Amino acid sequence: MSRDTVVAKRYAKALFELASQEQAVAEVEAQLKLIAQTLERDQDIQKFLSLPSIDPSKKVELLKSAFGDQVSVLVLNTVELLITRRRHGVISEVYEAFTRIAGETLGQAHATVYSAKALSEEELAGVAAQFGQMIGKTIIAQQVVNASLLGGVQVRIGDRLYDGSLSGKLDRLQKSFKI
Repeated sequence: MSRDTVVAKRYAKALFELASQEQAVAEVEAQLKLIAQTLERDQDIQKFLSLPSIDPSKKVELLKSAFGDQVSVLVLNTVELLITRRRHGVISEVYEAFTRIAGETLGQAHATVYSAKALSEEELAGVAAQFGQMIGKTIIAQQVVNASLLGGVQVRIGDRLYDGSLSGKLDRLQKSFKI
């Protein structure tokens, strides 16, 4: 485990505890996601934040002006702390760690459902319900279309991959013939 991952988990745990006290876990998670995705997409902001010659207060000012109304004081203070301690590079990891901590505490798990074609909302909900029963948690499913699967679905929950795709079955069948 890298040092950044350990640091991200510490910040995420502290932020989760504060969000729990304010009963704002879902809101904080959504706000962290917004910031993490924005920073990942915008290379200019990443470069700006990584410049050591710019005072951290100016970096914080930029983010406050960009996210001011969309993000709570709690999230802004956490991001400010990360920037002033020159740890802006772990914001995405803080979001991921926060999501895991919140999910474990609230009995939820995030899943990515890969399918050859787009699933309807009902089909996606059905897959989520089936896997939710299997692991004993409420599944929050996100869909990704991957035409190379040919048919069926793959479901990734945390580090586990459940492969019910046609391409996966064909691969397993091919491997069984080689033995």
